[in-house]
Amino acid sequence: MLADGSVFEGELIGAVAPGGIATGEVVFNTALSGYQEIITDPSYAGQIIGFTYPHIGNYGVNADDYESRGAFCRGVIVRDLARRQSNHRSESHLQALLERHTIAGIAGIDTRRLTRIIRDAGAMPGAFGDAAEADLKSAALAEPGTDGVDLVAQVTAAQPYTVGEGDRLIVAYDFGIKTTIIRHLAGLGRVEVVPASTPAADVLARNPHGVFLSNGPGDPAVVQYAADNIAQLIGRVPVFGICLGHQLLGLALGAGTVKLSFGHHGANHPVKNLTLDTIEITSQNHNFAVDADSFGGLGRSVRMTHVNLNDGVCEGLEVVGERCFSVQHHPEAGPGPHDSTYLFAQFDELMSTGMAGI
Repeated sequence: MLADGSVFEGELIGAVAPGGIATGEVVFNTALSGYQEIITDPSYAGQIIGFTYPHIGNYGVNADDYESRGAFCRGVIVRDLARRQSNHRSESHLQALLERHTIAGIAGIDTRRLTRIIRDAGAMPGAFGDAAEADLKSAALAEPGTDGVDLVAQVTAAQPYTVGEGDRLIVAYDFGIKTTIIRHLAGLGRVEVVPASTPAADVLARNPHGVFLSNGPGDPAVVQYAADNIAQLIGRVPVFGICLGHQLLGLALGAGTVKLSFGHHGANHPVKNLTLDTIEITSQNHNFAVDADSFGGLGRSVRMTHVNLNDGVCEGLEVVGERCFSVQHHPEAGPGPHDSTYLFAQFDELMSTGMAGI
């Protein structure tokens, strides 16, 4: 049941939702594969994921493809859950993963109809479960969605931890960081992952060669404490942000953010690199975006470096004259092509030409 009264009937899968009803902001993802990485991406906290690809679960799941320590989404919606998995990397079935992490799901519904409704009306609260329609409608209407909720606090690490080794130190803010991002950063140096609320002074005291701002869930405007810390890092150390990290960098610079109607969730979004005049096929997962129209009123020179060719959304920015840049899309995801992985090399170059702690 969507908050607008739209009703779908299907078969419950996964775990039993607390209280028998799962609620959340319903969004759709257009990726053809990668369901395990999507479900375990902390950026989906507070959301119910509807998969537009009809056949989900056919290649199973495994321990290597987790993007976090668990799953933070509120539920999943699929057209057809595969009855069995078949892949040489498979270790278990998707149903088992959902049960293990207490994620409820519903299968057998018309996901094309669901997608059309969200596309036309925008992402909205929804609820599903073995309950009366009136109870589901009440639950959907009571769901606050992701606006104005600090979901980062629900997914960030409780304590700092280190991955990799080497003389070069990269401090990575965990706003909901993905495992694949950490893997890419560990190829550039020793990575110390710190909680989202870590003060800028504590980060600079570590004398890092670079600071990374991670992806994460929800509304950037309610994570102002992170934006305030980021503002103190600009010009002091190379900074690279992805997804929510990109939005928080924008806020730190004084730019505004906006909520998109139904967000960008998929592995096939065309993005133009305005510097190189090239096109990249990218993986994306966000409901909010930086308002590029607000760049003109900032106290320093900020330039849009990438643009989404579907709707013109700002996909990247840089602070002119500073070692500071970010992108909205996910260069680590590699949704088939690896068009955007050069961004890690760009961060590597900035750290190589600078000095730690400056």
